[in-house]
Amino acid sequence: MPGEDEDALRELSEVLPQEVSSLFSETYTEESHYVFCGQELRITQHYGANLGVAAPVWDAALELCGYFEEQKLNFKGKKVLELGAGTGIVGILASLLGGQVTLTDLPHALPQINKNVSANIPLRNAPNVCALSWGVDQEQFPQDYDFILGADIVYLKATYPLLIQTLQFLCGPHTTVLLSSKMRQEHGTVAFFQDMLTKYFISELVKRNEDKNINIYKVTQCYN
Repeated sequence: MPGEDEDALRELSEVLPQEVSSLFSETYTEESHYVFCGQELRITQHYGANLGVAAPVWDAALELCGYFEEQKLNFKGKKVLELGAGTGIVGILASLLGGQVTLTDLPHALPQINKNVSANIPLRNAPNVCALSWGVDQEQFPQDYDFILGADIVYLKATYPLLIQTLQFLCGPHTTVLLSSKMRQEHGTVAFFQDMLTKYFISELVKRNEDKNINIYKVTQCYN
């Protein structure tokens, strides 16, 4: 849905700090290397107005990857869905750890995700990469995921009801949702996790990085 995507990017440019918004004023490519869970990840980031917030590897994504390592999470044989994958780093790591992974984002972000998948995972083991617009496309996906992952996907208030709607549909009785987020008070992120999300799910804070103001929540048990 290009129109909605453009509106979201415009809204984001108004609320993000100027130094962050400036990341998207020039077009350039940067490759970064990370190591988590014994896996080396090569992630290319395509900065520019077209990708906007989907371009960078955000700290919340690295925090979630670190949580996988700390908890020695085993995704082997598990069905995993990543929402708002951006660069794909979180879903790629889950795939390398044995998960049957589907990475999703808006259509404009998919070429970057595909490039990073190709750089890190052999074609025969490659995860699925496909578009998912919250509140629109979720019914095209199954409801039997073991894990749903999201890193820094809670930053635009207008999308919060759509995210809740999407999670309600996708989250089955045995699904664990892991959401890692910078807790931006001015964006309503705190209110989303403390007030909105808890109306529909059981949400547990499982890790906090005080220095970076990043929380990781474990979300389970969808209510009817």
